[in-house]
Amino acid sequence: MHFTDSERAANLAALKGFLNRRRPPEDIRPMLDIGYALVGQTVDLFEIRPDWQDKSATRHTPVARIRYIRSKVPWRLAWLRSDLKWHAYEPGAYGSLQDALAVVDEDAHCCFFG
Repeated sequence: MHFTDSERAANLAALKGFLNRRRPPEDIRPMLDIGYALVGQTVDLFEIRPDWQDKSATRHTPVARIRYIRSKVPWRLAWLRSDLKWHAYEPGAYGSLQDALAVVDEDAHCCFFG
């Protein structure tokens, strides 16, 4: 089931607030930026950088994945480990997207932004 219009608006507002806090200054955004993709009930956060071999191409490196599961504890947070698989970030379940984004922003264990 997809988000209702009010849920989608609240989620987009939470994501924009996260980006406003986390994005680097404008003068270095061509070299490093942060973006998101909201597809279905999954939010993917990623870093945007120029490709190290081809400076004209950009590379999106995954940082975090937050999935909404209506039938369970709603928001699940995962991080991409060195084996290139998504693993649950403990405790892994959050009541809102803002709660999950706050954990990503804090990055207490340096799992998301290093």
